[in-house]
Amino acid sequence: MTLADTTDKALITFLSRPETYGLTPETPVAHVETHISHVFLAGDRAFKLKKPVRFTFLDFSDVGKRRAACETEVTLNRRTAPEIYLGTVPVRRTRAGLRLGGDEGEVADWLVEMKRFAAEGLLATMADEGRLKLTLIEELAAAIARFHATAEICRDAGGAESFRKIVEDNLADMEPEVGPIFDRETVREVDRACRTLVERNRALLDARRAAGFVRHCHGDLHLGNVTEIDGHPVIFDCIEFSDRIARIDVLYDLAFLLMDLGFRAATDEGLRAHANRALNVYLDHLAQPDIEAACRGLALLPLFMATRAVVRAKVTAVQAKGEATEGKRKLARAYLDFAQRLLDDKPPRLVAVGGLSGTGKSTLAKALAPSLGGATGAVHLRTDIIRKRLFGVGALERLPDEAYAPGVGTRVYDEVLRLARIALMAGQGVVVDAVFARAEERQAAARLAADLGVSFDGLWLEAPAAVLEARVAAREKEGRDPSDAGVAVLRRQLGYDLGEMSWTKLDASGTPEEALAAAWSSIDSKQRP
Repeated sequence: MTLADTTDKALITFLSRPETYGLTPETPVAHVETHISHVFLAGDRAFKLKKPVRFTFLDFSDVGKRRAACETEVTLNRRTAPEIYLGTVPVRRTRAGLRLGGDEGEVADWLVEMKRFAAEGLLATMADEGRLKLTLIEELAAAIARFHATAEICRDAGGAESFRKIVEDNLADMEPEVGPIFDRETVREVDRACRTLVERNRALLDARRAAGFVRHCHGDLHLGNVTEIDGHPVIFDCIEFSDRIARIDVLYDLAFLLMDLGFRAATDEGLRAHANRALNVYLDHLAQPDIEAACRGLALLPLFMATRAVVRAKVTAVQAKGEATEGKRKLARAYLDFAQRLLDDKPPRLVAVGGLSGTGKSTLAKALAPSLGGATGAVHLRTDIIRKRLFGVGALERLPDEAYAPGVGTRVYDEVLRLARIALMAGQGVVVDAVFARAEERQAAARLAADLGVSFDGLWLEAPAAVLEARVAAREKEGRDPSDAGVAVLRRQLGYDLGEMSWTKLDASGTPEEALAAAWSSIDSKQRP
């Protein structure tokens, strides 16, 4: 059932006046209307008034429910944006008329009070204008991982049946737009593929719920709900009105960001690496108890991302109907076409990048990963990160000497190949980045690919000792890399007996771009960007 918007016009007029907020009469107050809210931008504040509407997914039909929704919105959004969400404030009816705040008079309605931020700081705006930096996305992905780690576990939500219902609802919502906007066969193909993946992964979806990976998430985690404040990404405007939409698998929450970035990258080469870095930085910031489950969960990414694209398609279709613009209709169709591409099976492959410290292994692996696989590219597994995860420290914290004791290296290599196996079995391409100085380590990587029947490329980077030493010394001085290997470690490595080298040798003495070009020339041509 839906109630029409019956917001008091006098209240809208009152909230549109600068005097309401103690501002001078000439100060402009902007009024932005959405399908469920009115937002008033006044000075350095923003005030959100919820419409008295009721849909299948929310109920704002009376002032008590709107007050509760306002309070819930503030509470939930303070998890990620305490600097934006200041609190709730009433509008009261007094003898002198409507008044914002105070204790006297009957409450006419409730508002969410927020600190206003500039529209140009929205990450969606940055992406549209070609200003979205990869480093900002990396910081955002790390923030999402931290948020998910502390989010409330919801074992009574999510799972296969819940996701099947999401897929069914998507089909029902798109049905009215079949013909005017969507191609019927494309809608059917996407729906069939999503249903097939739900059934294929039924046990995995339920197992993740049982293990606590269904949590009270953001629920609407796209670039339009992240802004830059003081140089850092801040996530805001989470779903406060529907537990069914917000209490979801953490990877489904992340999938909205990955889908948004991947969709934009299809028409913007400058964003090609962003989805891949978001995924890999998110994985890098997971704790040891969670990383295996996350790698297994990668099998769900095509389903999760395609579903997010379908949601975007149907919402855009509704907007197209209201605005009657061909641009919106084309965008809705583009989202559905993207969902279809996300559901295409792509065989995973394993690429191993080896070399002594300073050869640029991680730089090359990071550059290769976005183009190895689907919309998110390959998982980048780096032994430097894995070693630190095993010892429970952050990526930039230095490890104690015992982390490099005899036998620890074997444990680290076993772990990197174990995770690579899990990710490959989940259908995800993998790039492994390690020294691989011992022949047995290189053989183990090749054997893993052979066991799983996936394509394998082993790349060995080489450069003169003087070049390596200069790079390692500079890296050590900057202190911004997860590697603990300094000049002393490099000098020991230079004395290693590498044994027989069957991997493709690449000259890494030049620029990263030159090394990348050489790497692609040695990899199957159909995988080149």
